[in-house]
Formats: sequence, C-alpha cells, structure tokens
Amino acid sequence: MSVLIAPSLLAADFSSLRTELARVEQAGAHWLHLDVMDGHFVPNISFGAPVIAALRPHTGLYFDVHLMLEEPLRYLEDFAKAGAQSITFHVESKSPAGETIKAIHSLRTSGGERIAAGLSVKPGTPIEAVYPYLDELDMVLVMTVEPGFGGQAFMADMLPKISSLRKERPSLLIQVDGGVNAQNAAEAIAAGAGCLVAGSAVFGAASPAEVIAAMSGG
Repeated sequence: MSVLIAPSLLAADFSSLRTELARVEQAGAHWLHLDVMDGHFVPNISFGAPVIAALRPHTGLYFDVHLMLEEPLRYLEDFAKAGAQSITFHVESKSPAGETIKAIHSLRTSGGERIAAGLSVKPGTPIEAVYPYLDELDMVLVMTVEPGFGGQAFMADMLPKISSLRKERPSLLIQVDGGVNAQNAAEAIAAGAGCLVAGSAVFGAASPAEVIAAMSGG
C-alpha cells in the first residue's frame, strides 16, 4: 500500500516558495508539512501563521501543520484561519494534551471540515506518553531526529517506537519525521509508518517525482 509523502517546507527555497510548491505538487506530493518553531520549545525559529495564510491560495496540497511551540493551545485558531487542515503539537509542550486535542477538533477549515489532531513525541520521550490520548487522535508523529533543524540524520533506533505504536493501535495514522529519504523510507514503512515527512530528500532532488514514487511505493 502506498504511504503519504509530506515534503517539509523548511527545505524549500524561501525566495521562490510558489514555484517550489508547484514543483512538489506536480511531482505527486500528498501533503505539505509546515514546521512552526518558536525559538523556545526548540532552538530555532521558522515561520508562523501569516506565511501559511499567504501560501494557502496557491496550492491544493493538504496543509499539515507541526507546532513546535511551548504553548500551542494559544495559537490554534490562528493556524486554523491560516489554512491548516491538520495540526500536530508535542506531548512535551506546556499545553494540556487532552484540552489541546479537543480545541483542535473544535476548529473547522474554510470548507467546514473538522481539523485533524496529531500528537508528536521527541526522540527522548517514551512512545507510551501518547497512549492515554490515542482514542482522541487522528495521527501520532514520531520524531526520528531532535526537532528544530532540518538536514539531520535519521535515527534508526526510533523504529521500535513506530512498531510499538502500530501494535497498540493498528488503525492509527503514524507519521515519521526526521532524516527520511529514499534509502530509509522502507524501514519506516515496515515498522508501521503511513506518512513520511521528507525535506531535502524531496525539495533538493533533481527529480522530486522519482523520489516521491520511490518513498511511497507508488
């Protein structure tokens, strides 16, 4: 079965974002992964809701927003208005997980669809930290690098987290983010991943379509 491929905007050429979006959309990307960093929860700053809102009219890609924020609950409405279709936050953040998930599900896209809720875990966090919330979640994101910077190497020792989560909840969508490329995608998929986030592997490729096809099994 093919998996979803979500190129990460962090790896795009920021001087030509519309062109970059069109390139990966035409190449067969399913989602666009949007990493939002506040410089506190992770040691880097990326972009916020205004950039996402500016991009929304120029692509039909599904907007998968990953909030690496200390207090994601405070900003959910901003990202919903900007065009998010899925919002993932970290179990390690200061916002109560249960309350934040409910708040995400209370929001709607411009078309009236419920916004999907995802919960992410850093490499040092046991996967069991998300188990109390599985009944409420649409997706769990397993980080295979330390969040904050693109271009890091894939941490294969995170694969057991994916396998454990798949056994715990066979129907759950599991996303994997961090150093994913055509060489290690099969390992993540075999462990149970259903959505792969890839940055430089896609945006930096001469032929993004070939990379996306190879990674997705499509």
